[in-house]
Amino acid sequence: MKVLITGGAGYIGSVTTRVLLARGHDVEVLDDFSTGHREALPPGIPLHEGSLLDAGFVDRVLAAPPDAVLHFAAFSLVGESAAHPLKYYRNNVGGSVNLLDAVARSGVRRFVFSSSAAVYGEPDEMPITEHAPTRPVNPYGHTKLAIEWALADTAAAVGFPAVALRYFNACGASRELGEDHEPETHLIPRLLRSLVDPGVDFAVFGDDYPTPDGTCIRDYVHVVDLAEAHALALEGDLRPGLSVYNLGTETGASVREVLAAAAAVTGREIAPRIEPRRPGDPARLVAGNARARRDLGWRPRADGLTSILADAWRWHRDHPRGYRG
Repeated sequence: MKVLITGGAGYIGSVTTRVLLARGHDVEVLDDFSTGHREALPPGIPLHEGSLLDAGFVDRVLAAPPDAVLHFAAFSLVGESAAHPLKYYRNNVGGSVNLLDAVARSGVRRFVFSSSAAVYGEPDEMPITEHAPTRPVNPYGHTKLAIEWALADTAAAVGFPAVALRYFNACGASRELGEDHEPETHLIPRLLRSLVDPGVDFAVFGDDYPTPDGTCIRDYVHVVDLAEAHALALEGDLRPGLSVYNLGTETGASVREVLAAAAAVTGREIAPRIEPRRPGDPARLVAGNARARRDLGWRPRADGLTSILADAWRWHRDHPRGYRG
């Protein structure tokens, strides 16, 4: 299958690119490298360098339409979205509308969207199922939900199958690829960077949440498992219209539990600095994944947090400056 991956030089997009190539798909990447890394791309892969905000560029890319589009390209920092909401609406929603407009006119047969658990906000029940109300608490989540609505309406009007994969906390690494954002806001890479480089400070944001140990609880899911879920969605037998799936492990871990597990994996002492909560961070997010198991045949790895931390630790030790060295 010929597949276009937007944001294919980013963290999850680059891992998914490798997974699809290994499964025999014909993959090309669209990226503007605002957050992605050229070093994360396989040598020789067809590349369209440009922005989804350029509608003419998007039309030219889709002039020779692929069979399917996997859409990862987005800004994704919750705190930044709260400080600069219009930046997120312009990029995430505006770029996605340009892409969907071109897709609707081009004959693309399938669309898989990288959505987020941020669409749920702070749900009343755990684990979170796809039936939970969508009540985002930050602009990033608002943009992801707005794109889901646009995708649902477009898929219904045009008649192609579309999938929104709502992932929870993506983390870990493949053999070649890892997490390298600037600035880095995610817990596990911030923690591991501080262990590789003593000059990097590590802070925990909030120890007064209504949780057993006062720190946020999240559902940590391995990036390779997420990539494989995209492959299953791409290859599955899906009906026209939008199907929505949670991708998580159904197991939550608090920040303090992650720190304890990381100390066991790395053999190093971890003494974080405690800072106030970040705006827009819910106290608890844990996925229910029964629908993805049933419809996609997806299974997250059983060793969960240990595998995530071991793989990420290996990558960060091998890449102490990320993709820069």
